[in-house]
Amino acid sequence: MKKVFLSIVICLFVTIPANATVMQGGVSQSQTYTRYNKVIDKTTKIPIANAKITVPSQNYTTYSNKNGEFQLNTSIYKPTFLSVEKQNYKPFSVTISRHSTTQPFTLSIEKSNTFDIKIDSDLCHLGDNNYSGYSANAGEFKSRAVGPVYKKNFYISRNNFTKQNYLVIGSIIGIDTAIARGMGQNKITNSFASPPSVYLNGVKIAEIKVNGDNQRIKLPTSLIKWNQNNTISIKAGINLMQTAYIDYDDFEFMNVSVQVF
Repeated sequence: MKKVFLSIVICLFVTIPANATVMQGGVSQSQTYTRYNKVIDKTTKIPIANAKITVPSQNYTTYSNKNGEFQLNTSIYKPTFLSVEKQNYKPFSVTISRHSTTQPFTLSIEKSNTFDIKIDSDLCHLGDNNYSGYSANAGEFKSRAVGPVYKKNFYISRNNFTKQNYLVIGSIIGIDTAIARGMGQNKITNSFASPPSVYLNGVKIAEIKVNGDNQRIKLPTSLIKWNQNNTISIKAGINLMQTAYIDYDDFEFMNVSVQVF
C-alpha cells in the first residue's frame, strides 16, 4: 500500500498531431495501422536507433532498429512498466496495459542535459511482501520487497543552484491510498494506506498519493547540500485499517532522477 506528500505534479502531455493521440508519459498511438512501435527524439522527431526497451515484469528486452522501430513480442495483460534507455537521453518509463498496446504507439524521449542527475534506473519494490491481490497492480509486482525504506545518495553540483531541481520518479504502481482507491486504481474496499513519504537529507518533502508516470517533487533549495552528496529516501506507507501490527503498503517504482524544469 502507498502514498505521496506536498508538491507532486503528474505531467500529462496532451497534443493532437495529424495521426496520433498523445497519452500519458510521452506516448502516442497511431490511428493508421503499422506493425511496429517506434522511439523518436522528443524535440526533433527523428527516429532513435538501438534504444533499449524493457518490460521488467516480463523479463523482456528488445532494441529499436535503424528506423527507431520495435515490436513487443510479449503478452501484456495488466498495467505494467515499459522502460526505454538510450545514452545521452533522460530516463524514460511509462505504465502500459493491454488496452494501450492494441495499436502501435510512439515513445518520445528527451535529450539529457548537464544538470540532469541519474540516481537509479532499476525497478524497486518497497513494503513487506504482504499485500492483497486487489492492491493496485499487485499482479504485476516483479520482485520481492527490499524492505520499507529506499535510500540513495547523489552528488549535486553548485552549477544547479540557479535552477529549480525536481526529483522525478518515472513510474509507480501499487499505491493503495484513499485517493488512489477513489480514482479506481485498486479494488480494495475495506482498507487503505497512508502515502509513501519522500525525504531529502532526512527532511520530509512530499507524499506520493497516486500511481502514475513522470511524477515530479520539488527539491527545496534550502535543503540541498551543494557540491556534496545528498540522500533521497522513500518510505512505504502503512495499512491504516490494521492495528494489530505494522502492515506496510507494497508498491514498485523505477527510474529515479533529478531534473531541472
